[in-house]
This record gives sequence, structure tokens and C-alpha cells, in this order.
Amino acid sequence: MPRLATFLQQVRSRVSRRGQAPQSPRVVPQIFWAALRSVLISSTVVVGVCGVAQRAGWLEPLELAMYDQWVRSRSALPPDERLLIIGIEEADIRRYGWPLSDEVLADALNRLQTVNPSVIGLDIYRDLPVTPGEAALVEALAATNVIAITNQAFAIPPPPTVPPERVGFNDFTLDTDGVLRRNLLQVGDGADPYFSFAQQVSRLHLAQQGKTFDYTSQALIWDEVVLERLQRTDGGYQTADVRGYQILLDYRGAEAIAPTLTLHELLTTPPAALPDLTDRVVLIGSVAPSLKDFLPTPYSAVQQESFQMSGVMVHAQMVSQVLDVVAGTRPQFRYWPQWLEVLWLWAWAIAGSLLAWRLRRPIVLTIVALGGISVIVLTSATLFTIHVWIPVVGPVLAFVGALGLAMTHRVFYTTSHDALTGALNQSSLTAYLRRSLKQRQRQHQPQPLGLLYVHLDQLGLVNSSLGQTTGNYMWLELMSRLRSRLPKTARIARIDEDDCAIALPAFDKAALETLANQLRDDVAQPIVIPPQQSVVTDTNIGIAITQPDYVHTAENLMRDAHTAMFRARSLGQTQYQVFATGMLEANVQRFALEGELRQGLANQQFELYYQPIVSLKSDRIAGFEALIRWQHPQRGFISPGMFVPLAEETGLIIPLGKWICETACQQAYVWKQQFPDWPLLISINLSGRQFEQPDLVEQLAAIMHDRQLYGLTFKLEVTESMVMGDVEAAIDLMFKLRSLGCKLSLDDFGTGYSSLSYLRRFPIDTLKVDQSFVRNMHSAEDFAIVRTIVDLAHTLGMDVIAEGVETLEDVAALRSLGAEYGQGYYWAKPLAAAAATEFLAQSFQ
Repeated sequence: MPRLATFLQQVRSRVSRRGQAPQSPRVVPQIFWAALRSVLISSTVVVGVCGVAQRAGWLEPLELAMYDQWVRSRSALPPDERLLIIGIEEADIRRYGWPLSDEVLADALNRLQTVNPSVIGLDIYRDLPVTPGEAALVEALAATNVIAITNQAFAIPPPPTVPPERVGFNDFTLDTDGVLRRNLLQVGDGADPYFSFAQQVSRLHLAQQGKTFDYTSQALIWDEVVLERLQRTDGGYQTADVRGYQILLDYRGAEAIAPTLTLHELLTTPPAALPDLTDRVVLIGSVAPSLKDFLPTPYSAVQQESFQMSGVMVHAQMVSQVLDVVAGTRPQFRYWPQWLEVLWLWAWAIAGSLLAWRLRRPIVLTIVALGGISVIVLTSATLFTIHVWIPVVGPVLAFVGALGLAMTHRVFYTTSHDALTGALNQSSLTAYLRRSLKQRQRQHQPQPLGLLYVHLDQLGLVNSSLGQTTGNYMWLELMSRLRSRLPKTARIARIDEDDCAIALPAFDKAALETLANQLRDDVAQPIVIPPQQSVVTDTNIGIAITQPDYVHTAENLMRDAHTAMFRARSLGQTQYQVFATGMLEANVQRFALEGELRQGLANQQFELYYQPIVSLKSDRIAGFEALIRWQHPQRGFISPGMFVPLAEETGLIIPLGKWICETACQQAYVWKQQFPDWPLLISINLSGRQFEQPDLVEQLAAIMHDRQLYGLTFKLEVTESMVMGDVEAAIDLMFKLRSLGCKLSLDDFGTGYSSLSYLRRFPIDTLKVDQSFVRNMHSAEDFAIVRTIVDLAHTLGMDVIAEGVETLEDVAALRSLGAEYGQGYYWAKPLAAAAATEFLAQSFQ
């Protein structure tokens, strides 16, 4: 037990730290690192899977479906007044027949030329003559502002008299689902490119406006306006065939693309009544459903036939887009670079992983997850309104996938690890021990497997007195210290509020004992808890190790280490013990003793003995200390050192303590009747469990009232460890006990760690000097310690009782120091009630 000088030095060091800045918490919960690892792993895996899915094109259909949704959700632009569409309807076919004769086409072209159009695009195949009117059509097609059409895929040539610079191909690039989303403008590089019909019409119209045209391998250029070439991974595309020069087709809308006249209206309207087409583009083509010249568009998914767009309407969309981009009135679609798309994907994967660890309630997690998906979709939709197309399905899948993967990892982690420290829990450690023991059985020369069962004292007291937050901080700090000492092969688990266990493969007995000593030293270092408190915790360690010729189980190994830990606790503070077979037998006996203790309470097998407390000044009896004894019917006398700690641990001390108070009060009442002139003083020891009883004051008051002990002086003995947990609550309780007429004594003073600053606040009447100091007063050191305690007590207005007085020299020494009372074998051993009564009667003779 620590000496008073050491105790006073600790007190001074604690007091000197007052006013210093508190030590900032430096321990990061292990679960934080587990969550960080989970976030990194989950996000990396999901981003990798999504990247593979994107590169394989598995997500492209979903991305294109989202693209169609964005197209349909946009407001349609007004009709393009720069264009005029001459639509050949079903009525025109019935009236003029199909295919239209050269004469009818020539008449239509000539009528249009009278109103000065910039360009006339003839979206009708005319590779073979359709009489009559062949010569008239050849003449009409000779006009330099007429663009004819060809089809490369089906080998349909253009009109033979039209030169190549006024011919455009009618080939479209459809996606795998058959929907037209891209505007193919040119194929072929070098000196002999092929231009699309829409590109030729646009190029001729812009050339008439003074725009110069050029092209590179990656772009088409009008003056300084660049139409960048679509790449196979732009936007939501991943496997698109982007041969040639393509741009994403930007639809004006589904209907009313440009003003429209039917063929019949063109042919029957007098030229003077036709609209002025100066600087306007005219497109002639079929809009009759019977000709099946219709293409699926992004609008087709919702309104089927009415949004199957005719070829001439598609060409009008393409021409209008090119003219707007060159004029700067409508931007070309832009796309994020690949690195930014990957970063966007990774950000949402990380966000999903973090949410899985941050949010616990399923309903909240679901709402937030839906909110995250909404943010991705709304961000993509908003960017689409300013002509920026980014993938949306990939980030959504990354977000949801990472959330699900991280949640799975979190569930696995939380069911196998301690939520606070990140250490394994008991079931996971047991599973690890089972695997290790099975592996050991398969080895020819098995290596030992050690297990340390570590009890961290005072953590439960810290939780109940300073709060759960402080207790958690201490756990984190202590676990950090333990981990820093352990090898990488060790497995540590938190068992309960005060205990942890450490499995150590390939450690022999000597190595385990060395490690246990190191762990004790590490844990013994004070922990500074903000704001200004220093806490020291003791450690008891039980060691169990596998034996070569013994078949172990995980449960037995845990039991053996736990048993050794209890033996270490019973031997005192900061001890370790290696398991031996006798410990298990003692543990079984202890279990049996607990049952017998309960039976002994029920059968009233206990008895109080009384040890006199003598005034050193008058040498007369000043009172008695009531001490419990157990006379077992089979085992005989059982030492209080065996059953009192067991009663304290199991909670049986509560009914036992009540019986002690009732019996001592009853005996005090009898003595008061026998010796009415004696100023009676009887001391009763309170246990830690009793001191924490909510109804302790009411219980004592009721006992005193029932025995009519008014005015009788009681002295309740408490220890330093009992009152140093929650100091304020202890002071309040002690004042309530004083109000009953009880005096208070601080037992075993000098063996604990109390603070002098608190001692002067306690309403203590008496300090009891521990017998370990009194018995050794022949040494100068212990004599000085006893003198210091006596002087301290007198300075604080307390009297002193010295325990363990055995010789006349002890009495003389205590008298010389001014101690008021003594107690020990010099006067009498603890006596049964009858013997104590006789001893008391003799003192009055």
C-alpha cells in the first residue's frame, strides 16, 4: 500500500497542475479509421465497377434515356423563320402521284426561285427521270442555290446533272436503340470529303453571308466559330460510332420547327402572293406517313407516331442548329473531360459511403439517399439547360452502390467490433480463438496461444461519477496505449465496461509476463481529462496460455484468463497472475460460497463481534466497532476477507449491511439500558454499495427510530475510495448523515489517493490511522507519517483513532503524539456480544 508521503506528493503534483491548459484530446476513435477505410474501399470498388460498366457500354442505354428525358423536358424554341419547309402531304400524293413527275418538281423549284431563296434543299431522290418534264427539271437543278441529295448506305446516286459540290448525303447515324440523337455533318478526311445534306445547305447559305468554311481532323470551322467533333465517350456515350464529323443534335422541339407550306399551296399560289424568301432556306421533302420516311427521335418514347419525325423535318432541325451555332444564338453541346467525370463519380461514391457510416436511422438514411439522388439528377438537368451534358446514371449507381456496400461493411463491423474503441467484441474474439485453436491442432509442433484478460479499475466509477463522455475518453486513451504496445499479430477485444482481452499467438509464458508488466506501466500513467482532472487507473491482468498436451476450447481459455484476473484482483492493485488449475477450483468454491452466502443470510448464520475503542487519555472504553463474523454450519468460521468482497461484488452487501445496522443498533440499545451513564459510541463500517444506496439516510433513520436511540452517538466509517468518485454528491450525503446525529470517520487514512483540498471540505469527525503505520512506529519513517496524520487531523478539527495497537510502546508513542483513541489487541480482540458486555462491565468496576 502506498505510503502517506507518496500520497502527499501525488496531491501536490495534482494541485500544481491547476491553472494549466488542459491536455487536448489526441485519441481518435478506432471506428473513425474503420469508417475511413470503408469509405475508401467502398468508393474505390464502386467507382471501378461503374468505370468498367461505362466502358463496356452497359450504362449507355440508361444515359441515353435520361438524355431523351432532358430533351422532352425543355421548352420548345419558336419556329425558325430563316427556314421554310415545303411538305409533301398525303393529299399532295393523291393529287400529283408518287413519285412526283419531273414536271411537278421543276414547277415547284421555278416558283420558289421567283421569291429569291438563299438555298433550296431538295430532300427527294431523283437519280432516275420521271416523265414528263425531264428537261425542265434538269434546267431547274442547274441553279447554283439548289442542293440535291444522295444516299451512300443504299447506293442511291444524286441527280446526274448536279455537280458534287451541290450534293449532300442523306445518311443518318442512329444509336443502338434506333433513335436519332446525332447530327452527322461530314465523312472522309483529306482533299475529298463528303458532306451531309444539312451541312451542304448550311454551308451554301453561310457562304452567301460571307462566312468562310474550313475543317480539321477534330472540328468544322466557320470563320472563328468551331464545331467540335463528338467523341465516343462524350456525355453519356461510351461506345458510340463517331466516325466522321458528328455533333449532338440539338432539337428545337417536336413540332413547328419552321414555317411550312404544302406542295399544293406552293403550286397554286400566285408568285406574287408567295412569302419573300430572300436570305431564307427552303427545304422540300415528304411529310406523308404512307411514304415511311420517318425517324425515331427523343420524343418518340412518349408520343409514338406523332413524334416520328420525317426526314425533311430532321434536316430542318440539323440546318437550324448549325445556323444558330455559327450565329452564336444557340451554343453547341459541351461535355466534361474524363478526369472531371471520374472525379464527379468518385465524389458521389464517397458521399454515399460517408452517409452509410454517419446516419443510423433507416428512415433518415432513406430520405437523405433519395435527396442525394435528386441532387445528382437536378444537377444534370440544370447543366443540360445550358447545353452541358454529363452522365447521370453512373453517379447515381456509384452513390447508391457505395452507400449499400459501406452499409454492409458497417453492419458487419458493428456486429463484430466495439462501437467506441473499434476493438473486437467478445463474440468476434471467441471466433478468432476457435480458428486459432483449430489451426494449432493441425500443426505438428503447435505454437502456444496466450490470452491476457485485462481489468481496468475505476472506469465504472468514472462513468457513474464524471459521466459517460469522460469514461469514453478514458477508454479511447487506454486502448490507444494498449495498441501501441501490442504486436501486429495480437487481437484485442473490449469485453465490457471495465474489461478487455488480448489474444497473442506464438507467445510463451515469459513473453506474456513481460508484456503484462509493460501494459501495467503504460496504463498506470495519469490521464489528464479536460478541463483539469487527472485520473489514474489500476490494472489487473489474468494470463492463460495453451498447454501442449491439453485440448483447449475458446470458452475455456477465456474462462481461465478471467479466473486468473480475479485472482490478481483479490491480491491487490496492479497485479497480474498466470492461470493455474487451483484457481479454477477456487473459482468453483467461490461460486459455491456465493450460494451459501445467500443461504446464510436467510438462515441468520451471521454474528456481530465488537472491538473496544479506548480513550488514550483516560484509558477507559469510549465505544466499540461492530465487525461481521460468519459461523458456517459445515465450514466453520469463514474470514470476512473471503465473504465481504464477494457480498460487495454480488450486491448481497445491501441486505447484509442493513442487518449489521439493525443488529448493532439493537445491541447499542441493550447497552444503553444496562449502562445509562456511559456516553455510548458505536462504529459501523459502510460499504461502497451501501454508500451509493439512494435510501441510505431514510433506512438509518428508520432503524434508529424503531430502537428509540435518540441522542445515541453513532459513528459511520467510510473509506477514501468511496467518497472520491462524485465528491459533491458524497459531501451532500455526509451532511445528511450528520443531520441524523451520526458522526463520520474516514477509515484507513493514508492508504488511498484522496485530495487534501477535498478532505478539508468533508464533514469528517475522525481520522483512523491504518494499522500498517501503527505497527511499524518503531521506524522513524512510519512514526513521522503517523505524526503527520495526527497533526493534519487536529489542524482540520478532527480527532484520531489509531488501529492495530498491540504493545505498551505503541500506546506511549500515540499518547506522545496527542492521538485521542486507540484500538487493537493490546486491549482486546473483537468480542462476541456477551463477552463485550462483560468486558464493558469490568471497565466500570
